[in-house]
Amino acid sequence: MCLAVPGKVISIDESNPDLRMARVDFSGIIKEVCIQWLPEVRTGDYILAHVGMALNILDEEEARETLKLLQELGEMEINHEK
Repeated sequence: MCLAVPGKVISIDESNPDLRMARVDFSGIIKEVCIQWLPEVRTGDYILAHVGMALNILDEEEARETLKLLQELGEMEINHEK
């Protein structure tokens, strides 16, 4: 099973035109993500990323709902382990 996670683009590095990268905030964790295949991505956009690659652009509401669901799943897992 694969999991793609939403994050907010906080900056974009276009110094290498063959490999557009972005710094993305995943609920406080900042990671570098390749956005080469989504040329329309802009700072402030929410993206869905998997293994360091941006797969899709999300609207903010959809991103927040997905993050909320992932948090609930994590809480269920923690409670299940007890």
